[in-house]
Amino acid sequence: MTDIYRSQRAMRNMRQAAMQRGVVAILDVGTSKIACLILRFDGEARLREQDGVGPMAGQSQFRVIGAATTRSRGVRFGEIAVMNETERAIRTAVQAAQKMANVRVDHVIACLSGGEPRSYGLAGEWNLQNSVVSEQDVAQVLAACDVPDIGPGREVLHAQPVNFALDHRSGLGDPRGQIGNRLVVDMHMLSVDAAAIQNLLYCVKRCDLELAGIASSAYVSGISSLVEDEQELGAACIDMGAGATGLSIFIKKHMIYADSVRMGGDHVTADISKGLQVPLTVAERIKTRSGGVYATGMDDREMIEVGGDSGDWDKDRRKISRTELIGIIRPRVEEILEETRARLDAAGFEHLPSQQIVLCGGASQIPGLDGLAARILGQRVRLGRPLRVQGLPQAATGAAFSSAVGLSLFAAYPQDEWWDFEVPLQGYPARSVRRVVKWFKENW
Repeated sequence: MTDIYRSQRAMRNMRQAAMQRGVVAILDVGTSKIACLILRFDGEARLREQDGVGPMAGQSQFRVIGAATTRSRGVRFGEIAVMNETERAIRTAVQAAQKMANVRVDHVIACLSGGEPRSYGLAGEWNLQNSVVSEQDVAQVLAACDVPDIGPGREVLHAQPVNFALDHRSGLGDPRGQIGNRLVVDMHMLSVDAAAIQNLLYCVKRCDLELAGIASSAYVSGISSLVEDEQELGAACIDMGAGATGLSIFIKKHMIYADSVRMGGDHVTADISKGLQVPLTVAERIKTRSGGVYATGMDDREMIEVGGDSGDWDKDRRKISRTELIGIIRPRVEEILEETRARLDAAGFEHLPSQQIVLCGGASQIPGLDGLAARILGQRVRLGRPLRVQGLPQAATGAAFSSAVGLSLFAAYPQDEWWDFEVPLQGYPARSVRRVVKWFKENW
């Protein structure tokens, strides 16, 4: 635990140093694309009126001055599988973004969707020495949390206090400066496979860059795609990427649960490739141009030319009806949504006051997906788009850029985490893990 704490603190300090210098890069390492945004932080944050962007969501603090994407290579299920290919793709994206911004960056903040995230709900309590809650008291109550045994080969990626109670007043966001005797905290901790983080860290170092922060894609997608009311009242963000589908649940503006399903848009493409016996590139083109999940009578008559470059004239000139294509796509999409539904049920999502579900990520753009998701996941489903941020090119405003935009907001306004306080590093008691949803029933 101590090593993780120190490395996270070091990254936090590096992020602050980079922001004081004025520029930092955002890197979304995905299975289908690698996106890089370069942010400029202004001291007094002058808003440019012609952008038509109001100072909402803290966007006035930074603007995007460079953006680039490249096809991702060497990444599977949101984790690095082939180091040198991923390194080349990261270099390409970062160099293109630097060229557009006309600056050089040394520090990047990255997010990853793999690593098999697991959520834990922790609780701690502390009797105050003085009657006013100080920074040290918050550090002590965090140190008093029962830390579960997360198992070998796992690392803590996020550890956020999500609810404080002071004496009998619960639901406090920040108790510092308030008067009371006994402080209680509920904390959400997210652990991931250590190898996934180490590989990303090593890959970024090989690109001559320093990692100044790391976050879960599911978490940052929620920050950018859920509107303020949804984050407050309770909502789930489902980030349907190419190699993995991330899931995060928010309430009171904090993430309280995250998980991922190791399936995404690439699996749909692979099914089309096998079903029609065409290369993956052709299958991807057919999916994006003609895909869907609901077949109507019209689709029997709509013929799609399969195409291809096998050299066999008859095979390359084949046509299939759109109904056949939908028959291949729909079962896999249903499987991904049903897996997601099982994770939501396990998290106790039905206990939230509001049960809004927001779909984002590239694979959420299949036509008709929101209707199918409403049937499988529950009635309140909408398609999400990331928040507008200053300077973001039009091409990067779609659902596929939810995690990149969210990571920018996370970089500018990180929520308090365990390592932001001077936590005393004596022994941590490892006791039973408490269920994440227990707080709602008792407090909200």
